[in-house]
Amino acid sequence: MSPAESPGADGGEPVRGPMGPSGLLDVLGVASVVLDAGGRIVLWSPQAEELFGYSAQEALGEFAARIMVHEQHVDLVVKLFADVLETGEGWAGAFPIRRKDGTTRLVEFRNMRLLDDQGDVYALGLCADQTTVRQVERDVALSNRTIAQAPVGLAVLDTELRYVTVNPALAQLNGIPAEDHIGHTPRELLPDVDADAMEAALVEVLRTGRPFVDQHIVGRTKADPDREHHWSVSLYRLEDSTGTVLGVAGMAVDITEQHQAALEAETARRRLALIADASARIGTTLELDRTAHELADVAVPELADIAAVDLLQAVVEGRRSALGPTEPAVIRALAVKAEHATEALDAADPPGGVARYGPDRLVTECVRTANPVMIAHVDERDLPRIARSPEAAVQLGRAGVHSYLAVPLIARGEVLGALDLKRTRNPLPFSEDDLLLARELAARAAVQIDNARWYQNARDTALTLQRSLLPSHPAVTGGLEVASRYQPAGASAEVGGDWFDVIPLEGDKTALVVGDVMGSGIDAATTMGRLRTATHTLASLDLEPTLLLEHLDRITEGLDHSIATCVYAVHDPRLRQCRIANAGHLPPVRVRHGHAPELLDLPTGAPLGVGGVAFSTTTVDLEPGDQLVFYTDGLVETRQHPLDERLDALLELLDDPGRDLEECCDLLLRTLHRPDNSDDVALLIARVLPPS
Repeated sequence: MSPAESPGADGGEPVRGPMGPSGLLDVLGVASVVLDAGGRIVLWSPQAEELFGYSAQEALGEFAARIMVHEQHVDLVVKLFADVLETGEGWAGAFPIRRKDGTTRLVEFRNMRLLDDQGDVYALGLCADQTTVRQVERDVALSNRTIAQAPVGLAVLDTELRYVTVNPALAQLNGIPAEDHIGHTPRELLPDVDADAMEAALVEVLRTGRPFVDQHIVGRTKADPDREHHWSVSLYRLEDSTGTVLGVAGMAVDITEQHQAALEAETARRRLALIADASARIGTTLELDRTAHELADVAVPELADIAAVDLLQAVVEGRRSALGPTEPAVIRALAVKAEHATEALDAADPPGGVARYGPDRLVTECVRTANPVMIAHVDERDLPRIARSPEAAVQLGRAGVHSYLAVPLIARGEVLGALDLKRTRNPLPFSEDDLLLARELAARAAVQIDNARWYQNARDTALTLQRSLLPSHPAVTGGLEVASRYQPAGASAEVGGDWFDVIPLEGDKTALVVGDVMGSGIDAATTMGRLRTATHTLASLDLEPTLLLEHLDRITEGLDHSIATCVYAVHDPRLRQCRIANAGHLPPVRVRHGHAPELLDLPTGAPLGVGGVAFSTTTVDLEPGDQLVFYTDGLVETRQHPLDERLDALLELLDDPGRDLEECCDLLLRTLHRPDNSDDVALLIARVLPPS
């Protein structure tokens, strides 16, 4: 098919009529000239007219030597012409010519003898400007060398998507000799290189002309059939100068190493991010269970599909644990986390549960040796050593556990327990990099868990001490019905020094006390115990409330700079009065039938331990059915609300003087005390009974 008959770029009718250069001969501007046996010009092409400057009318019938050759080469050219006609052997060479306009140009000649059907002899001359010829030769040489020596794979496919040219680099990438590509399609030769996507891209480029640049293709070739490779592929449509589609040129670069490096860099970045995330998320409180859950939350799903945090029971109880080779491990599960619902959760120990793992179990080996245990590829023989029971092993198998990793939790040289990791949905087995990451997480978390453990032990001790120091009083005493509560602070805070007391006095009188030692922990609980004992002793002397507080003030000054607030009240049922003195404490609430609850207007006074400040007594009338509500600041103070707003809320809750006192205590704590409150609460409610 000639260029004029070739389909256009748009696939429409063939292009007809005058055309610009469309092929190599047109680029070269090859002129053709035919001479008869006498050396006269009998055929003169348009290109000859352009090259020599003579029109056909001027050239035809003229001696060629006169208008085509420089005068100094006429004799030589005439001889060469005669040799061609005589011998039939062609010749080639470059000669300067003189154009019609007098200029000189160096021209490449190719001459050969022709015979017609009558036996007459003619000479055919093909001519082209030597500068143009040399430029085309250089371009072709450059293209050939570039394609042959390019380090990237290059190919040309025809409009049927069959290979017509393949360079050595692509042949090496595909593992197929270059000549074996010719005439075949990529689908035929490379079935494992995402053939559908590649063919669709080739068709699209061929149809639209839009390049397919730097696209990621994945697959395997005969060059390396056991390894998946990644290539960057670019495709371009080839057209001639008239827009005729010739095919598609493709370029492929193997980027497997770069892809792997990028994956490793991304993995490293994610691991660093996970470690940073763990530093921020693990140990936000000193609550043991919450710290364990924070570790499990960080591990899933970035590191494992299922994570469990287990502590040795002896460690939880505050004892050191050293396992012998034949000893089982008694383990308490603190946290279990899974990314998806799975039967493996049923096989795990529930949080709070205690299980005994035999000496042959992998988690026992982990905590006994203080070394990680990793089974990259779990099979049926491994499951019984992972699970706590045969039934659990079957559940793990059904859940698809295929990789296992246990890392010891070690803090201050002591093995606390283990971080237990399993993979089910993540198809990759645990690797050495995963092991390093798990150890880093375990090391960071172990310190936080150990801190929480020791804090919880100390807190439990202080709470036990404080509860032992708080009174147990009868529900009815000295004409009063009494109910009380003590609520420790949230688990993330230490035990405070809040206390209350109900002290029977002579003459059916009753002393009611609520106080708050500033500070927390065992020291605060101990100071509270001393002040409570001192209050008991002083109350037995039937002192005026102001005098009693003055004595407590002096005692508190001697208790290592302790400060405490306190309300001391003495109820006298015969006088139907209550005498109250305040040392820097929040005022009690009086609740009466037919009246709105009210905060008693008492002089605030200075806290105990300040010293040198006088206290005053206020007398309050109390009728049968009236109530006094004493409380510490942990009930009403928060960081989010003004104190006045919280006191108003307290008064609103005390709107029913007839409510059962025990129910009232529960209502106040349930409604006002926040779980995240960092302060404990002492609450005491006394209701005046009718005379017997």
